[in-house]
Order: sequence, then structure tokens, then C-alpha cells
Amino acid sequence: MTTFADRLQVEPQAFAPSRALPQDHGLDIAAIRAEFPILSRTINGRRLVYLDNAATSQKPRAVIRALARYYEQENANIHRGVHWLSVQATEEHDAARRSVQRFLNARRESEIVFVRGATEAINLVAQTFGRTHVAAGDEVLITAMEHHSNIVPWQMLCEEKGAHLKVAPIDDRGQLLVDEFQKLIGPRTRIVAVTHVSNVLGTVNPVRELIAMAHSRGVPVLLDGAQAAPHLSVDVQHLDCDFYVFSGHKVYGPTGIGVLYGKAALLDAMPPYQGGGDMIASVTFEKTTYKKSPSKFEAGTPDIGGAIALGVALDYVTGLGIDRIAAHEHDLLEYATEKVGAIPTIRLIGTASHRAGVLSFVLDDVHPHDLGTILDGDGIAVRAGHHCAQPLMARFGIPATTRASFAVYNTREEIDVLVEGIKKARKVFGQ
Repeated sequence: MTTFADRLQVEPQAFAPSRALPQDHGLDIAAIRAEFPILSRTINGRRLVYLDNAATSQKPRAVIRALARYYEQENANIHRGVHWLSVQATEEHDAARRSVQRFLNARRESEIVFVRGATEAINLVAQTFGRTHVAAGDEVLITAMEHHSNIVPWQMLCEEKGAHLKVAPIDDRGQLLVDEFQKLIGPRTRIVAVTHVSNVLGTVNPVRELIAMAHSRGVPVLLDGAQAAPHLSVDVQHLDCDFYVFSGHKVYGPTGIGVLYGKAALLDAMPPYQGGGDMIASVTFEKTTYKKSPSKFEAGTPDIGGAIALGVALDYVTGLGIDRIAAHEHDLLEYATEKVGAIPTIRLIGTASHRAGVLSFVLDDVHPHDLGTILDGDGIAVRAGHHCAQPLMARFGIPATTRASFAVYNTREEIDVLVEGIKKARKVFGQ
């Protein structure tokens, strides 16, 4: 099958890594790194060590070129024009939707809705499906490890409707207490919204089991896949989730573009999220009728270039092999857990048995912002703060963590640099 990247004339090596050593799980990491221009930068006189991938990933040349090509050669609005540029842009935008469909193994192309990111996707579901199905006294179930984007929209809905937000607890390792989760699914539960992978803990939730529990009570499930899509194989038909959301910028694509997957029957029954151009079938001053999904949810001019480049990013990941990426990142996570965890006065936050791509920690008596600043002085980019998960920080009795998060282009050598940076910071603070 010809990928959309092929049609953009991206050189083959961007999607077919050369032979590599076995410990790199079939990936030529040096060749992959060469595809990411920003990794050759120096920061504060040091080679950049980028370990902030849970916040946003860097972009390969294939994605950058796809975005530039659209604006340089094919910029036009879609769906409305009969001229060549409009037709070409429409075809490429439609091809990008099919790339997402393949990436998630969705049954139908119409089940893929382009949005600005996971945040907008969750808000869309809350304000359409949620408003339709949640009433006073009803319940929405989430977990204690959710990102604010999977808390606040449901809080807003519950406040508006007089409903109740229920929170499934986690243990001290950052693992969901599945039995407690099951007990919280009651006769008034109208939707379950769960992160697939925690952005703070790296915990991979047993989402297929959770979905089966909810479905046994007739309750639909939304999965926040923002941290899962870059690291794990996602098959929405196998999972049987009702909604799945992710952001393009975390999976090597541009910012400002993301995806909502929804089962066709649910999307067809949901009202529009916004009104405007291109989501209508007909308009009179007396009545407006709407198109079917996905157009119904994509009012106005979309991020055409972003969607096209996202399609290329997903083809890039598929070409590398998501299972090989996952294996490489698992090796990095185990190595980092061992090396960072061995540093005196370091406390790891989140030690679940099944994790992906994230290592959070605190250094005694040193605020994560201070540690992050010292590491930045050596060109090491990590995230320091509450990571948009303040309730989770409260659960562990801390204000913030330092978080290192990994991508396919990271190496053990970069983790060694991180470890030396932390040791340097300990000396600065007299530890």
C-alpha cells in the first residue's frame, strides 16, 4: 500500500530504518536521530538531551517537509473549491484521515474526527454525548491519575447538570485499584473516562479489562490516549472503547491537531459541538440541518496542513514499527529506573509493574523547578512541575516532580548524562 508519505516524495529511509544492533530492537537509532534536526542543536554550549517527550515530541524531517510542502505548493481551503489546489488539498486531507484510521484500526473512516488535540476531543465528548446523557444525580467515573484535561471537562459537566464526579483510587505504586474501580460503576454511571497511560506515572492501565467491566453495566468508555499513542499499539476495535483521543504533537506530529475516535453509532447520535461552515447540509433562517460525522464536528476551516503532517507522522511511526519503538523505550525506562533510582535521596514517583515512557522523581529538599534549571544548564530538557495533574500530586503528598520522558530517538547515553546532571545538582545543594 502506498502511504501518504510516499505521495509527498519523502525519502524511503525516513520510513525504513537500516539494520541495527539487536539491543536497539531492530532500529538504527543513529539513523533515526539524524531525521530529527533539532537533536543536533546545542543548548548552553552542550549537546541537547531532550527528555521532555511526554510534553511534546520532536518532529522528523518527513513531518516538517510535509507541512512546508502544503503551505509552499498546495495551500487552499478544502471541500468547497473546484480548482486544482482545493481538490489536491482535499484529497491529501482525506488521505490523512485514512492514515489515522489505519493507525487506530478504526472500522470506518467516518469514525475519525480531527480536533485541536486530546483536550478538545474530551471537551467535545463531554459537551455533546455528556450533555445528552448525564442528568441530575448521575455519575461520571474517572481515576485519581488523570490529567486535568480529563478532569475539568467532566467537572464542568457535573456542575452544570447536578451530577457527581466519582474518582477511582490508586495505590502507592501508582497502580489503579481495579476492584475499587469496579465497585464505583453503579446504576447512575453514565460514562467512564480513563487515561490509557498516565502522563506522570507512566502507568499503563488495564484498559481492556476496565472497558469490559463498564460495558457489562452498559456504560460507555472514553480513553485518553495522549500518552499511549506514541508508545503502544492501539487497536480500538480490539479494545472495544467507545471513544479514544490523542494529540498529534506527542506522536511526532504538529501542535494544534489531534484526533477523536468514536464508534459510528455514538457519533451519529451526538449533536454538533460547534456551528459554522462545512458542517451543514442546508441552512435557512428557519432551520439548519447537519452533515454526518465527521463533518458534523469539524466546523470552519480546519488545520489542513496539520492534519496532512499528522498523517505523515503516523505513517512514520508505523514504518518504524510501534512494537519495536515500545521495546526500545521499555529498555530505556528500565535503564533509567535503575540508574536514577540508585542516586541517594532520589524518590521515584510511580513504580507500577507496567509502565511506558515516563520516569518521575523528587530529589529531597530540592524543588523540581530548581533541579530542572540546573539540568537545563547542561543542555538537558526535562519537565518540572505538577504536569497538569495536581490531584495526583496531592495523592503522593508532593507539590511537583521532575519528569524524564522518552521517545524512539533517545539513548542510554543520554540517560547517563541525566544521571550525571542530577549528581551535579546534589552537590550544588549540599547533598
